[in-house]
Amino acid sequence: MNYDNVGLVLEGGAMRGMFTAGVLDVLMENDLYINNCVGVSAGAVFGCNYKSRQIGRTIRYNKRFCRNWRYCSLRSWLLTGNIYGADFGYRRLPDELDVFDRKTFQESPVNFYVGATNMISGKCDFFKSEKGDAEDLLWYRASASMPVVSRIVMINGTPYLDGGSADSIPLDFMEGLGFSRNVVLLTQPEGFVKQPNSMLPLIRMKYGRKYPLYVKVLEERHNVYNRTLAVIKEKEKEGTVFAIRPPEALNIKSVVHDPDELERVYQIGRTEGERILPSLKDFLEK
Repeated sequence: MNYDNVGLVLEGGAMRGMFTAGVLDVLMENDLYINNCVGVSAGAVFGCNYKSRQIGRTIRYNKRFCRNWRYCSLRSWLLTGNIYGADFGYRRLPDELDVFDRKTFQESPVNFYVGATNMISGKCDFFKSEKGDAEDLLWYRASASMPVVSRIVMINGTPYLDGGSADSIPLDFMEGLGFSRNVVLLTQPEGFVKQPNSMLPLIRMKYGRKYPLYVKVLEERHNVYNRTLAVIKEKEKEGTVFAIRPPEALNIKSVVHDPDELERVYQIGRTEGERILPSLKDFLEK
């Protein structure tokens, strides 16, 4: 079943995205597709498998390669400037090692948008991903490139980093497309309050002179995030947002080399996806 009149918003959160993968796999297994979707950071790089209908791909390749230094490691960061290897993750993996189904992606009715933070303007720019080609993958990489531990990604002469920096939960974007009712898939539990980034001194040192608006965004990120959560709560009460959250703090690091740890969080997502499925269907069919 495809739903055209509702939006789907996918938060990031590095390996908290295994929760997202679990929920999305349950939706796909039940043939439930929301045709307008936006993702940032992990929400983009894992959420694209929702459009390509590749059930299990996210957890499969993460478990398979989490111990491969070329995929994610301090060694990769020291040698390439990216803690998540750019060539391995955005060329070898989708082209050779766990092939991304571009044909299904292109034929899918799901409109998939990815957001990355423009370091000059300090705002999140959004790109409609339609082909799953090299340009699309460059946007995914930009969206998921965490500050300090990733190289800046240049797209058409513009520098980009982590989409979650400027717009961690892009509900406003989806509403701006005309969707007044939205499903919001979060990776933090009820009651979570974001704190200031502990790496702000290093961020100011690294980016402050050249990209002051980007630094300003990161300085205010926790306040913006917490206000967005408050808005989501209000819209839940109004019935215009259906929020899906982990039932508890996921307590998983941004870089994980233990496949069992990835599976643990993925299974939390699956369990929550199965639990909310009946009420989600009710929301979608209103």
